[in-house]
Amino acid sequence: MSMLTDFLPTTRKELDIRGWNEVDIILFSGDAYVDHPSFGMAVIGRTLEHAGYRVAIVPQPDWHGDLRDFKKLGRPRLFFAITAGSMDSMVNHYTANRRLRSDDAYSPDGRFGLRPDYCTNVYSQILKQLFPDVPVVIGGIEASMRRLCHYDYWQDKILPSILISSGADVLVYGMGEKPMVELANRAAHGEPLTGVMQTAYVCESQPIDGIMLHSYEECVKNKRHYAENFRVIEEQSNAWQGQRLIEPCMQRFVVVEPMNPPMTTEEIDRSFDLPYMREPHPKYRGKTIPAFEMIKFSVNMHRGCFGGCAFCTIAAHQGKQVCSRSKESILREVKQVAEMPDFKGYLSDLGGPSANMYGMCGKNRELCKKCKRPSCLQPQICPNLNQDFSALLDIYRSVDALPQIKKSFIGSGIRYDLMSEEYGREVITRHVSGRLKVAPEHTSPRVLALMRKPSFDHFKRFARFFDEVNRENGLTQQLIPYFISSHPACTVEDMAELAIETKRLNFRLEQVQDFTPTPMTLSTTMYYTGLDPYTMQPVFVARTKDDKLRQRMFFFWYKKEEQNAIKNELLRIHRPDLVQSLLGKKQGR
Repeated sequence: MSMLTDFLPTTRKELDIRGWNEVDIILFSGDAYVDHPSFGMAVIGRTLEHAGYRVAIVPQPDWHGDLRDFKKLGRPRLFFAITAGSMDSMVNHYTANRRLRSDDAYSPDGRFGLRPDYCTNVYSQILKQLFPDVPVVIGGIEASMRRLCHYDYWQDKILPSILISSGADVLVYGMGEKPMVELANRAAHGEPLTGVMQTAYVCESQPIDGIMLHSYEECVKNKRHYAENFRVIEEQSNAWQGQRLIEPCMQRFVVVEPMNPPMTTEEIDRSFDLPYMREPHPKYRGKTIPAFEMIKFSVNMHRGCFGGCAFCTIAAHQGKQVCSRSKESILREVKQVAEMPDFKGYLSDLGGPSANMYGMCGKNRELCKKCKRPSCLQPQICPNLNQDFSALLDIYRSVDALPQIKKSFIGSGIRYDLMSEEYGREVITRHVSGRLKVAPEHTSPRVLALMRKPSFDHFKRFARFFDEVNRENGLTQQLIPYFISSHPACTVEDMAELAIETKRLNFRLEQVQDFTPTPMTLSTTMYYTGLDPYTMQPVFVARTKDDKLRQRMFFFWYKKEEQNAIKNELLRIHRPDLVQSLLGKKQGR
């Protein structure tokens, strides 16, 4: 049984057990405390601990009433640090139709309501009220994606940088190990916390050098200015050696320092090899944290993604360059998982943001350092990309050779437009748990181009290959495609064509979602502005709840209760020809 002292302390009692009168840094998180490398606050806490600092965590503090959770550990020697958790709190709380969700996967027993809306702002404002002279550092996905002025779907307006609204002193964006240690070192030596790479802060006077963006006020007034800002921000976020960004806001200046160079294998190994307990804090004994259960027996092999999907925040947060762990580090973690008392021999995932990008990078790294392309795969695969799967296949086979492992699955998404035949056969025959998830997202060439996704023909070829490999090996596995409705440029007619196309392929869709605009993505910028920031050409957008529902219903053409509404909608748009194709007799593959 794990001891309290095996975890970072969360209460005054736990500080007393360690004999600590004071801590250097107190971390506040909107998530429950799970001491595992998949949970950002645990990673930051363990990283700071490894650097020699005394760290405590306050998970899911009560922000009502007397605010005792914010006061119980007192004043830290260096600073407070805040994250809303592993998700933006508004995405965590609301559906694409702005309906309140009923559960929270990052809370004990999935209980809803243990974190506030705009969690980072609420925590920061409380700490600034209680301890006005103690620096507050904010980070995590919510702060990272809101580091500059951004469109907020839930208020349907442009909001200023979260630094302005939260009152925090410094914002760490992206993967925070390096900047957090640098900030702690500076604070320990009484040095300014501004100017650290991969951080943002507010200046009263304009910095001398950097790219000047349109001001917050200009973006509120002019959607074209907001779109122009986005392109610059995305290009600089993807750059190996980006430039400082400066955004005027309310007579001040939000300054974003460049991202650190990609982590080396040695650096990322050090982060994953820290002494995590790999389980929730003992305070949750007898309770289930759903997000932990999902990844309990999984291993993450790399960070970053060079796919550049328009609706995804991975590259903006983790970076475009893929940073991969060593085989030795991965195998060490697999063996740790295998020693867990309830492990039955099955790894749920050997993956990453895109499972099959492990170990991939530019053959000529100097070209990568000059590149501004948001995607290495679209509109075509970069000729400089090393597409060698040998290291990844070697890891799969080495993991499966371990005596404790009965089978390892690939639960992360796979890019089927980035796949060798050998790799595809290995995955289909040895690493699918009955269903393989892939994400074509749409069928329309126009919509897919704006999504930065490959032609649907790639998916059809992969579906044929999947069926062929299954037949050859006597397998009865399913291919599960993901699709999105109401993405910018998508019309009702496009959704009807999508439904017809998937019907021809004998798919009855389950894994679908309505597009949700989240801060700092290309798709969200198109949704808000009605413009493609790279061409400044107009883009159609389905905005109203009714428009979205009209598109979404086409996913479920096979349900009798939807068919009358679908027929009426096709007649409304003067496409009676599509009624027979979609609702008529089934057409086999």
